[in-house]
Amino acid sequence: MALTKLVFRPGINRETTAYANEGGWWDGNLVRFRASLPESIGGWEKFTLDQAQGVGRGLMSWESLDGTTYVALGTNLKYYVVEGGSLADITPIRDTENLSSDPLTTAAAGSGVVTVTDVSHGCVLNDFVTISGATAFDGLTTGQLNKEHQITSIINADSYTINTGGSATSGSVSGGGASVVATYQINTGLDTSVYGTGWGAGAFSRGTWGSAASTAAPGAQLRLWSQDNYGEDLLFCARDGGIYYWDKSSGTSTRAVALDSLVGAASTPTIATQILVSERDRHTIALGCDPEGDPGVQDPLIVRFSSQESLTDWESLPTNTAGELRIGTGSHIVCGVQTKQQVIIFTDTSVHAMQYIGPPYTFGLQEVSSSVSIMSFGAAIAVGDMVFWMGKNEFYVYDGGVTQIPCDVKEYVFSGINLSQALKVCSGHASSFSEVWWFYPSTDSEENDRYVIYNYEQRIWYYGSMSRTAWIDRGLIGYPLAVSPDGYIYFQEYGLNDGEQNPPTALNAYVESSVIDIGDGDQFMFATRLIPDVTFRNSTAGAPALTMSLMARNFPGDAYGSSNSNAITKTASVPVEQFTDQVFIRLRGRSLSLRVESNQTNTAWRLGAPRLDLRTDGRR
Repeated sequence: MALTKLVFRPGINRETTAYANEGGWWDGNLVRFRASLPESIGGWEKFTLDQAQGVGRGLMSWESLDGTTYVALGTNLKYYVVEGGSLADITPIRDTENLSSDPLTTAAAGSGVVTVTDVSHGCVLNDFVTISGATAFDGLTTGQLNKEHQITSIINADSYTINTGGSATSGSVSGGGASVVATYQINTGLDTSVYGTGWGAGAFSRGTWGSAASTAAPGAQLRLWSQDNYGEDLLFCARDGGIYYWDKSSGTSTRAVALDSLVGAASTPTIATQILVSERDRHTIALGCDPEGDPGVQDPLIVRFSSQESLTDWESLPTNTAGELRIGTGSHIVCGVQTKQQVIIFTDTSVHAMQYIGPPYTFGLQEVSSSVSIMSFGAAIAVGDMVFWMGKNEFYVYDGGVTQIPCDVKEYVFSGINLSQALKVCSGHASSFSEVWWFYPSTDSEENDRYVIYNYEQRIWYYGSMSRTAWIDRGLIGYPLAVSPDGYIYFQEYGLNDGEQNPPTALNAYVESSVIDIGDGDQFMFATRLIPDVTFRNSTAGAPALTMSLMARNFPGDAYGSSNSNAITKTASVPVEQFTDQVFIRLRGRSLSLRVESNQTNTAWRLGAPRLDLRTDGRR
């Protein structure tokens, strides 16, 4: 009998059939390829002790001058700064109003619902308001009234409801006194994309029955954030919304404020698609903002920049370096990505390179590609001087020029994406493994639940299932950080288990090959023995194990027939790992497929080159 070494090409290929892809891998989940060999990825554990309100879609980390590491997190409802694993709410205040006398009205006996009257309040459903100065009435205490509330319904432009959590004695009673103050946080955004402006647009029950849809443009309702540090302080911007500043020296108990409210603010933009700080030359850059000559009116193709080393000086003068450019192609700026040398700006149809050139023009803008697309605001990621991104039907890289990246899983990804929620697509970099990740919602999902990875060192692709809505690479923290829809930030590649569960559960990591056969598949083969080659290095389980399955079939269109599976176990806890030396099997077919799978906590594995004892066994 002859021993056949099972060596497969790295990466997953779904662009052909499983039979045509002989010698390659066909499917997988929670695996990567290192030095061309498959291995299980690392696990994840909670980084934040507190649960954020809303779905996070903006994440960054930076370090202050005193060495404190901060993480910023923006959700559709709030904006937070994380210090020491705890969330601090720094959501800016939109307005503070002194309400009329007795502006609160209870709904019914036994209910904690209260109607708040405030003419032209400007709120939307799920906004947050802090009530202060109210006196107790109708069984509701001052503690139940004077606190932060989330608005539960919008009655009309002059009134809304909150739930105090109390229990009214009579109901339909007005009170609160003559000193009630309502402090409103900036309007919340949606956690999903809604297209169109007709009936049915907007979240269910958003507004009163029969009211017009509040959506103005396709997809514009999804709350997305951009952020950057200015020294040890923080700048952030809600996409197509306001620009805000948080002063680290004021501490996490102090909220962020509008950028144009700072002392000395001159011609500061008030609305933008994105905000960032140019690292090389220290200019603050606003993309898709209101032009200097028409404040408050957004131009989706305008690029503005402050004077060098200034947050507040945006007025274009001969004595400073502030200025304004307008992109000439496309209908709106989607996003900008900063590399070591340039800022790469994407419109809906083109790519532009913005580079510092010095006085008198400060920045130059050059189109580097046209007739290209980008899937979403978060679909591009910089890796050194390169930028990778997911387009509407292709993957691209910019490295001085724009080229398509050959993708072995392109059809699998783009035929399985929910395009109605494509604005949620986000990207991330795992530099330790030379990987770029894209998270996207699958066809039957409203939220990101799948990922696809491009390994730019090996130029291979693989994919799997994981729910993440934002990601940043390791650096100050030591591990990548990612946000889950459950409201927590997680260490990635940390531990070996799924830390979203309590207690942590195993990662269902597997990889499955395309078929192998003898010759042209015109003969049957008979497998009698499997000699595994696998390592369980870094495992902390007492007896780490995985399952290797060989599956047989006679024709490419057949379902797999009988299978023979055996657990491959670590036999001793010694520095030199010892494994099961051989497994005896009896399996017959024209072709075979190998599947390696683990579903045990505290287990990591890496596959080598297992060998199979094969012999021909006739033609039928």
